[in-house]
Amino acid sequence: MAAENGEIEVKEMTKKQKHKGKHDKPKPWDEDPNIDHWKIEKFDSSWNESGMLEASSFSTLFPQYREKYLQEVWPMVKSALKEYGVACELNLVEGSMTVSTTRKTRDPYIIIKARDLIKLLSRSVPAPQAIKILNDEMQCDIIKIGNLVRNKERFVKRRQHLVGPNSSTLKALEILTGCYILVQGNTVAAMGSFKGLKQVRRIVEDCIQNKMHPVYHIKILMMKKELEMDPALKNENWDRFLPKFKKKNVKQKKVKSKEKKPYTPFPPPQPPSKVDMQLESGEYFWSNQKKQAKKWQEKQEKQAEKTAENKRKREAAFIPPEEPKEQNAGTSEDKNNDVAAIAISIKAKAKEFGKKKAIENVNAEEYIAASGELPKKKKSKHV
Repeated sequence: MAAENGEIEVKEMTKKQKHKGKHDKPKPWDEDPNIDHWKIEKFDSSWNESGMLEASSFSTLFPQYREKYLQEVWPMVKSALKEYGVACELNLVEGSMTVSTTRKTRDPYIIIKARDLIKLLSRSVPAPQAIKILNDEMQCDIIKIGNLVRNKERFVKRRQHLVGPNSSTLKALEILTGCYILVQGNTVAAMGSFKGLKQVRRIVEDCIQNKMHPVYHIKILMMKKELEMDPALKNENWDRFLPKFKKKNVKQKKVKSKEKKPYTPFPPPQPPSKVDMQLESGEYFWSNQKKQAKKWQEKQEKQAEKTAENKRKREAAFIPPEEPKEQNAGTSEDKNNDVAAIAISIKAKAKEFGKKKAIENVNAEEYIAASGELPKKKKSKHV
């Protein structure tokens, strides 16, 4: 009995796994190695010979500064859309561009491509570049960055980070992502593959929201390019190879808060007007001649002050600098005392030296004769 029950359960399981329906049957082209399932084939008009059942149209506004350029370029745009059977109209009164399908339109998706074309033209993308969007391989994305930052100064600074000095950062992003990027006003227009557009959107949003600088994204993309070349790392996780950047919080200057004055319901006293001040001083009742004389006198005083100040500035260059003063007054007195002592000692030595010389120069005969004579007595003055 148990064996029978086991067989029944297996049959029920197989019944559940089995899928019914024509679409579930294996197709001959599913496992064919010669077929590239990711290849986008060019649209052939024979696939839709009857054309479109309903007319579709899209229109978009453009800024006034683009009016002159669009007038010059419109014949080129018209001829490019005519190949795909799409009509276009430029309305200068309303400031709008319109694209619509016609009876000759065969590709149902071309109207979406034409809508993207007029969007790119309105966002200052050059016409030769914008026309490339009509190719099946090319996609576009218009990223709105104006509402990501409130402060205008910060927005302008971060947008400049995206462009870089001499557009170097933007060129590097274009090479690494394989997309055309144009920063214009409050939007960033990008054209390329889906993979590249995804990378561009992430980089732009991170830059404007101040999450990561575009230079760090460029380093990561360069590392990924190198890792793609190695077939051994094809199925491995690349996180251990990629650099990790930590955000550093820069200290901002503290805004000095003004002290709040105590609230009073009464308004501040009105300052006296020019007429009131003249009435107080009595100038209001002066004659015109006296008023002019006072003005002239004030002018002369100001002029004299100015000339004196200029003279002082000119003479300041000729004033000699002050010599450095000795720090301690006591040391100067000690030095003077030392000098006096040295002078006395030198004089004493000079006297001794003079005596010695006199002894050396004495004649022997004269000395003996002088010693034999008695010294004469001095005559007393008293009588």
